[in-house]
Formats: sequence, C-alpha cells, structure tokens
Amino acid sequence: MKKNLIAVCCCILSAHSIAQTKKVNFIADAAHQKVDVLVDGKPFTSFLYPDNLEKPILYPLITASGLTVTRGFPLEKRGNERTDHPHHVGLWLNYESVNGLDFWNNSYNIPADKKSKYGWIRNVKVEKLQENKNNGYLVYSANWERQDKRVLLKEATVFEFSGTAGTRTIDRTTTLTAQQDTVYFKDIKDGMLGLRVTKELELPSDKEESYTDNNGIVTKISPAKNGANGTYLTSEGKKGNDAWGTRGKWCMLYGRKDGQPVSITIIDHPKNPGYPTYWHARDYGLFAANPLGQAIFSNGKESLNLTLKPGESVTFRYRVLISSGQQQTAAELDKQAVDFSSQKSFKY
Repeated sequence: MKKNLIAVCCCILSAHSIAQTKKVNFIADAAHQKVDVLVDGKPFTSFLYPDNLEKPILYPLITASGLTVTRGFPLEKRGNERTDHPHHVGLWLNYESVNGLDFWNNSYNIPADKKSKYGWIRNVKVEKLQENKNNGYLVYSANWERQDKRVLLKEATVFEFSGTAGTRTIDRTTTLTAQQDTVYFKDIKDGMLGLRVTKELELPSDKEESYTDNNGIVTKISPAKNGANGTYLTSEGKKGNDAWGTRGKWCMLYGRKDGQPVSITIIDHPKNPGYPTYWHARDYGLFAANPLGQAIFSNGKESLNLTLKPGESVTFRYRVLISSGQQQTAAELDKQAVDFSSQKSFKY
C-alpha cells in the first residue's frame, strides 16, 4: 500500500498543476496529528486527523486573499454562526450507510449507547509529503472501521494542493478497497464529499433561525442579518435552492465576504461512479456531492446501490476550487472541468 501510494504521488502531473506559479509547503506536526498546508508562504488549510475526531478533515479553508470560507463550529465558535450538525466540520469524505453503519453523522454528539450504529475512519497515517514548485502532494491511508475496530474498507487518498494569485485548488483522489466483508453502500441521502461553509456563503432566507454565541447564549436572528448572501450555480444552469437534487459536472457556491467576491466550486470527474453527480447543496451551508444517493434525488426514478466484494475497489476524484477577488464564470469552470477530466488515472 505505502509503495503504491508514493508511486501515485510522484507520477501525477496535469496541465492544471504545471500552470501554477505558487509554491506549496507542508508543516507536519505528528504530535498533534496535523499537517499545515501553505501556498506562497500563506496558510491555506490543515489536514487534521486527531484520535477524537471521527474522520480526517481539511480545516479551515482559506482563500488566497486570507478569508476563511469554512464554518468554525464545532472546532471554533464564532458569533452569529449556526451550531447545528456537529459532524459538519471542514472538508471531508464519507457516507451515511456502509454495511448499515452511519459514517456521515458520527460525532461527539452521539450518545455512547448509540455509537455501535456508527462507523469511524481511523488509524490515519500520513504516508508521503512532497513539495514541488507548482504544487504539493499529501498522501495518507486510513481504515473505515466498525466500533469493534473490524475494518470494512482500506482508504488510500492523495491530495494535490496548488494555487495562483487568486485561487486555491485541492484535487482529491480516494480509493476504497473492501477487506474481509462484502461492503454495501446503500442508496441514501448523506454523502459523499462534503464541506460546511462560513455564514456569509449561506443562502439568504426569510425564516427566523436560532444562533448560539461564544458564551452559549441563544439569539433568534434573521439569516439576512448574519451576512448570508450566497447562492449556487451548477453546470446545467440550476441556481440557488434549485441546485439541490440535480445533476451537474460542477457546482459553484458564491457570494461576498468582507466586501470581496468569494466562491467554492466542486468539480466532478467522468470516471466517478454516478457521473455527473447529484448535488446535496443546502441553503444553510452544507455543500456536498453525492453520486451514490440517487433514489431520493430522482424521486425514485433511479437507484445505485454500490457493492464491493472483498478485494474490490472504487475510486472517487474531485476538484475543489476556491476563488477570491474575482467571480468565476461558467465558461472558466467548464475549462476547469475539462482540465480535471484529462488528468491521468490514479491507480493504487
């Protein structure tokens, strides 16, 4: 596994990565189970894999101009920020039903007597860090486990980080391999690649919501007064709440923060199962691509219950493009999608 992971890291070159001009550096802190990612000497994100977190994540996500586009809760509380769904933290990849276990919704908030119904992604190992002039690779392995630590899936993931003066990019390739048991991914709503965004990128709403401040005081406040001004746009032209439950090659969430245009775009890959993916894009700030949960999004017209026999694998590839200072256009994102689709296959 380790040898193959390193080979993948060393051989991946794309037109996208070659075109970048900003150097990527890593600062590894094994004692605190994290790796900081710097682009052009400035913080971009951190790979976090502490034992008390139910999955490895990238957190926070910071634009080239220094603005944080991910929600702080539950790792950091900010004023007038939603404190729902404590499992929504940073950028992650997991799924709601794997052999009946819920990996998606697991968090510290689950009572001990209910934990057996949830899965963990554990035993994370950083296998390789490679810094290049135009990009950087972080390679890790992990286990998708039951509570009794029986391993259902072995995960092998490669992150390629890159950046320009106005963008930051994450290309993620994750291969999951079934171990002793046949693994069933039930066709279900919550999955697969997800992130939770800052309050400014939530969609405006006329509904009154409850917010908890840093001192635990609950205040009812209109989302329009918390700076929410985001909206979605998909490759198929679906906008706002109409993006939820539709297919698309890419989906962009965009708005303004501190007076500056910012956007996050997730780009699907043609070799992914269920391409083009369905978008699980919620107005309250959950932004996810779920290629496996087709029944709910199609009102029962489609279904996809992915099954892996022992030794079989499936690979998921996604690009996350974060832009600041200038609004990305649909034509530019179409070009990004073409570039991403032309990358060499990742094989472990």
